[in-house]
Amino acid sequence: MKKLIRFTIAGGIGFLVDAGILSALLHLTPLGPFLARLAAIAFAMAATWAFNRRFTFDRTGRSLAAEGFRYGSVGVTAALVNYGLYCALLLSLPALQPLAAMVVANLASMVFSFFGYSRFVFRAE
Repeated sequence: MKKLIRFTIAGGIGFLVDAGILSALLHLTPLGPFLARLAAIAFAMAATWAFNRRFTFDRTGRSLAAEGFRYGSVGVTAALVNYGLYCALLLSLPALQPLAAMVVANLASMVFSFFGYSRFVFRAE
């Protein structure tokens, strides 16, 4: 249960980074909601990896490079699910605000992420 709470905190941090970067890019650049979200996801992934590695999961005994590769593999897969749902929502519901689509997409990918990180990335050898 402790890991799930910490994972939720990491997700909250990632969500704030994602939402903050997305909002800033939408208001300060001409990128638009699709390119801006790609950048926001990358920053959020880096933030959650740092938190999860330090506070959520136990050390694995793997090298930083091996752990980073595994984290990236799960993270990229979760990000594709997240981004795909985000795009589908925006394209099918044009009146939907990008931040609302981001919330739905983040929630949907959270379960996948937890199981991927806890079973594949941070499980001891």
